[in-house]
Amino acid sequence: MHPLRTFVPLLALLGLGACQSDPPKAPLCRLPTGNDLAAAVSQAQSDLASGCASRYEDYFGALLRIGAGNPDPDNARRFSGFLEWSVDQGLINRRQAQTRYNRYFNVKYMTLGRQYNVCSDTCPRRPEVLAAMRRELGDKKLGLMDILGDRARYQRADRLYQETELVLEATCSACGAR
Repeated sequence: MHPLRTFVPLLALLGLGACQSDPPKAPLCRLPTGNDLAAAVSQAQSDLASGCASRYEDYFGALLRIGAGNPDPDNARRFSGFLEWSVDQGLINRRQAQTRYNRYFNVKYMTLGRQYNVCSDTCPRRPEVLAAMRRELGDKKLGLMDILGDRARYQRADRLYQETELVLEATCSACGAR
């Protein structure tokens, strides 16, 4: 048998193999678990930077759950750092990061936003505004009490909700009396 006859089929097989390439692997987006928030933040950052950005909300939710399993005042710094990193990566904008941080870790209510005229902006939607504030109070409980372990700040947020409810009731009654 001629040596070229064995060599040509072998070259053809090698050539076919070279043309075939493995399809690009989809990123492995496994949400962090456990109770070590620092390690979970590191994993989330690595995954989000490696193709899992479309699951940002899922990762943020996982971090909240992990933080709630191990309350620590330092968790505020960890979440702040994660949100800053998220802005730097273009995953969220600065306003979204501030709103999210304040929604969970500040006594100030983000629900009210910048409503300048309570009579015309808030009173017609008072039940919806108060319902949204109640949901935000639940987020503040998660952030302030469950993640940070800061009962005093959560109680201030709860008092602020109750005071706002009373002020809105009185203000909206006065607006209607005009």
